[in-house]
Amino acid sequence: MRKGNIQVYGNAETRLCKMVFPGTLNANETLFGGEIMKWMDETAFICATRATRQKMFTASVEKVEFIAPVKENSIVEMVANVKTAGPVKLEVEVQLFSEPLYADDKTLAAKALFIMVALNERNKVTRLSFHHLTNLFKKKR
Repeated sequence: MRKGNIQVYGNAETRLCKMVFPGTLNANETLFGGEIMKWMDETAFICATRATRQKMFTASVEKVEFIAPVKENSIVEMVANVKTAGPVKLEVEVQLFSEPLYADDKTLAAKALFIMVALNERNKVTRLSFHHLTNLFKKKR
């Protein structure tokens, strides 16, 4: 199923919410970029694992964009979807949205493309299990 320009694989879409507390802020009193990357990586990992049901790891991160600052006492929501799938890797797009705790205003604050690779039982790169992805497509119809 297509969702905008993102190919959605089965029920792999992953949403993860976090709260921005003082310990996660940088010197500008906004959410530290490293924290954003950590949270987005976690979301990409969950999405890739749900899509394949295989052992996955982050091979690289591409096209990272910090679009808007995220302030203290904000709720952030990461939304991850599999964009493309190859023989051994998935491209997972993660978008991070920010919203004030007491207002109804959601802003795209960051986005990135994560390259996720499957590992076998010996922790060597292995082919993705497309059988599982095919079954997900059949269930959604």
